[in-house]
Amino acid sequence: MNFELPRKLQDYLDQLEDFIKATILPLQSSNDNDRYFDHRREHSRTDWDHQGLPRAEWENLLTKARNLADDAGFYRFPLPTEYGGAGHVETNLWMCAIRYHLASHDVYGGGLSLANDLQNEHSVVGNFPDLLMLIHFGSSAQKAEYIPKRLNGTFRMTFGLTEPDHGSDATHMATTAALSPSSSSTYLLNGTKKWQTGAHSATHFLIFARTTNFSRPGSAHGITAFLLPRSTPGLIIDSYQWTLNMPTDHATITLTNAPAPTSTVLGTLHEGLSIAQTFVHENRLRQASSSCGAAAYCLNRTLSHAKSRKTFGRPLSANQAIQFPLVELATQIEMLHLLILRTAVRMDAITQEASPSISSSSSSSLNAGASPTMAPPAAVVVPWVEIEKRLGAEIAMCNYYANRLACQAADRAIQVHGGMGYSRHLPFEHIWRHFRRYRITEGSEEIQMRKVAGRLFGILGRGEKETGKDKCGPKEEKKGGDGRSKL
Repeated sequence: MNFELPRKLQDYLDQLEDFIKATILPLQSSNDNDRYFDHRREHSRTDWDHQGLPRAEWENLLTKARNLADDAGFYRFPLPTEYGGAGHVETNLWMCAIRYHLASHDVYGGGLSLANDLQNEHSVVGNFPDLLMLIHFGSSAQKAEYIPKRLNGTFRMTFGLTEPDHGSDATHMATTAALSPSSSSTYLLNGTKKWQTGAHSATHFLIFARTTNFSRPGSAHGITAFLLPRSTPGLIIDSYQWTLNMPTDHATITLTNAPAPTSTVLGTLHEGLSIAQTFVHENRLRQASSSCGAAAYCLNRTLSHAKSRKTFGRPLSANQAIQFPLVELATQIEMLHLLILRTAVRMDAITQEASPSISSSSSSSLNAGASPTMAPPAAVVVPWVEIEKRLGAEIAMCNYYANRLACQAADRAIQVHGGMGYSRHLPFEHIWRHFRRYRITEGSEEIQMRKVAGRLFGILGRGEKETGKDKCGPKEEKKGGDGRSKL
């Protein structure tokens, strides 16, 4: 069992660092762009007179950095080769290592730099959950129209699952879609969606609505995904929610008899929730890696301060009251980091075991060229379904624990740095405010823990018992040709 990162991955991180230092950091320090990252950051980013939305100048700077990264060949790394990516067979391992590196780096870490600003999910190495949905579920026409635009930045969509009264219980959603009395090829959508991130600049809204099983709230079957243009009649942005960390781009929208032709259906009719599974596992693990990296950044900055700061004539680090909490953090970060990498390796192995028609060709689609009412063939082994079955609990462990740990590390950094830690002249208050959101979004901490409990106690939804006995714990390993673990 080799716990070291592959040599090629280490070399890639070195190349990435050289690019950031030579290209991105000089851009960050030019034209007073540091105002977006120093104590002025929240005000410089936020247009307070226009609903608290991001300032155009701020978003333009992020776009410029992404374009530079794209030109240098870094931005599209996780994508299939036909879309300019590496098409790497160990994408999850590499992306987790990259995200940890970016978030933990002593110069541009903490998720607060032009190289990797996590408040905006911005990074010089992109993450493309929306593109994965299009690749795997889009019709031929949808892929031909939207994928090139997504890559050049002219297609942007929200993810419309959450509602004012339904978050974690998304299968109980109240938004409905019924066939129009005047057209058998058009649905009319009615309902409200909340926390539509990116709505201010979105060209499209991915809206999940119940299309059947209306008398069975809570049923996963009967929910359909519709990809609606921003100009759709009856689709209105009502408001933007101001949040703990500003600016905001989180909208509440209403749909009143909003027409959705059948051509806007993404994926299979009535099976829209399966779309979310295409990215939820890798997103949660990559987020965990960023959170773990941010925790390491806070720890390292705090260790340095404790060693150099003198109180009562001796270093602050001489006090056990300072040492012991940092020892706890260091131990937790190290263990978590290894669990994340181990889980990423196993995810990559499962993906490679899956049906070649799904895992090794981005041109495949679960409904390409087929009617949206057709389900995928039963023989197809879908990687994200297998990952949920075999690794869902481990991914949940990584996610909830990492997001909590980032907040704990930021809070400890604030405490050890004293008054300056509380100020905006150091990054820790921003890190705490931003990473606090991840304990709620993309599956709340409690939902993640429930998933782990389900594995440990053999309980599925609503108290049903599992038939299998595959609990969390040591499992037999398989070795690759290079001797590295393929758990």
